[in-house]
Amino acid sequence: MSGHSKWETTKRQKAVVDAKRGALFTKIGNQIAIAARAGTDPAMNPSLAMVLEKARLANMPKANIERAIARVADKSAAALIEEVYEAYGPGGVGIVIEIATDNKNRTMPEVRHTLDKNGGRMADPGSVMFQFSRKGVIMISEKGEDALMTALDAGAEDASEEEDGIEIFTAASDLMKVRAALIEAGLTVTSAELKYVPNNYVPVEGDDAEKLEKLLDAVDDLDDVVAVYTNAE
Repeated sequence: MSGHSKWETTKRQKAVVDAKRGALFTKIGNQIAIAARAGTDPAMNPSLAMVLEKARLANMPKANIERAIARVADKSAAALIEEVYEAYGPGGVGIVIEIATDNKNRTMPEVRHTLDKNGGRMADPGSVMFQFSRKGVIMISEKGEDALMTALDAGAEDASEEEDGIEIFTAASDLMKVRAALIEAGLTVTSAELKYVPNNYVPVEGDDAEKLEKLLDAVDDLDDVVAVYTNAE
């Protein structure tokens, strides 16, 4: 699982400097609304706790968060649907696209058109997903052998040192437990999310690399897209 994808790094950097804060808050708000269906108390709902942490790190206003949670009780609000699309990109790489939408008849054609326009294509269900595993992914800002060992002792399946800290992988069900153990150990958690992690990476170079970056950015910019993953190296 080590062998960090440069596309994930690019995406994280893009999120930090993204001037389209309104679009980012809309995406996170949709995630909050969906997670809150299982309960509005983050202490009893780990999924909601994770998304609220993401909102905090994005400096999302408290009023936006409260509105997103309130959608659960709003009978007039359009119901949000979560779906995952699979696609292929330049160089034959696999792409997994998470969406949250109140109208999938609008969203799927938008995603399909964006893929087609940028050298990608939709894939049949299951034809890409087997190349990925659902994992908890935690970033801490510390580096070094001591931090790596602390992560493994906390229950991580794998960990690797990256430019901006240490990336830690957990079983999906262990994400919140490992996160809590890392914080208790005094480490600085900068993000903690469930992600689709490639089982193996596909090298992409030259024109294909440029086309892929353009495609990933275009898909990620769609309002209903929550997250985009690829096995490009």
